[in-house]
Amino acid sequence: MEPIHISQTLSITNHRVFSADLNEHDTVFGGKILTTIDDNSSIAASRVARIETVTVSVDQVNFLLPFRLQDSMCAESYVSGVGHRSIEVFTKIIGEHLKTGERFLGLTCFSTFVVTDRNIELPLLVADKPEYTFVAQGYQERQAARLAKLKRQQDFNAHISVELPW
Repeated sequence: MEPIHISQTLSITNHRVFSADLNEHDTVFGGKILTTIDDNSSIAASRVARIETVTVSVDQVNFLLPFRLQDSMCAESYVSGVGHRSIEVFTKIIGEHLKTGERFLGLTCFSTFVVTDRNIELPLLVADKPEYTFVAQGYQERQAARLAKLKRQQDFNAHISVELPW
């Protein structure tokens, strides 16, 4: 299988912040941002897999600076690592104060997707920008941490009841 350049997985979406997007703090509602992340990052995952993928986790969501009315939010997602069936996608959301042109990093996060076909072979990634190289170099460490967290979560879930009273 041919390697794929990380830039070939890039998905970019722009959104203008309107009053309907705001919470009681006059900043963009976190749920709207999470929807943007999942929508945009799923495109990047699909660009590397080229088959159906499903979201497994959204990790390390870092809300750095708020987005407000009259801002734009530019979500950039790209694949930052691949395993046997898993795909890690990095997303950053860059804000812009549309009245001044000032840009800021508002959010970063990692999402993990898996392919539904167990027989798929995912391509190797080639980092073709300094940022991509920097982000991708931490993939193995993040993957090991996710697997350890999954094991802890499975142990935790074994003690959670699904019995009535509801």
